[in-house]
Amino acid sequence: MALGNVFLLSQIAGHVILVILSLCMLVPMAMSIHEFGGHCLLFTTGKWREEDGMFEANWSSTGLCDFPLFTAIFLFLVSTMQIYRFARMNDEASFLSLFVDVVLGIWMLASSILSAIMITLGFIVWCDGMTERFPSCETAAGQNIIHGDQDKIDTSGFYIEMGTAQFGAWGAFAISVGVGVIALLKLIQNHQVRNIKVSMYLERQRVVNQIDDRSTTPIISETNSK
Repeated sequence: MALGNVFLLSQIAGHVILVILSLCMLVPMAMSIHEFGGHCLLFTTGKWREEDGMFEANWSSTGLCDFPLFTAIFLFLVSTMQIYRFARMNDEASFLSLFVDVVLGIWMLASSILSAIMITLGFIVWCDGMTERFPSCETAAGQNIIHGDQDKIDTSGFYIEMGTAQFGAWGAFAISVGVGVIALLKLIQNHQVRNIKVSMYLERQRVVNQIDDRSTTPIISETNSK
């Protein structure tokens, strides 16, 4: 199998995995926001009330959850588009399309690593508040802990939801690295092939010119002798 076909199949497989991982980010994050009444769990702090033992949350900005959601949607759309494009690709990709693949790979890599860091650090901050009362963050899941608006907040699934979102984000980062490297290798290979073709054309023209010069030289010499 040609190297180009190996690269193409690897890209398709990588983007299929990215679609799955983006859903591992998108669905849990959306569920968490819905279950917490539109609030963002990440980087949320607070204190435990002495009188009723409830957690009075100092909710963080919703933008901290919106960015991982945007990243998940971005990865899903780009990967779906790339799978469709690669599956229908018959001719060799142009230099411009390969360059766009590299740029998209960089954006996917950067957004996924930022989302992974935000989810991980933000969840650690939340769990620090939970472990002030419970032995572990997992134990706090499902407990009636939020002060006020208890009927709008469901804490039963936050631990597994954030864990799944972390897995999706870090997995997407790892796969994005591989997809980006393959796109860069294809761009370098295309550039090398173009350089080789240009060099061969120039060398062929040089040889043709030398042959023409040799063929005309005897005729000129014979004419001078007469």
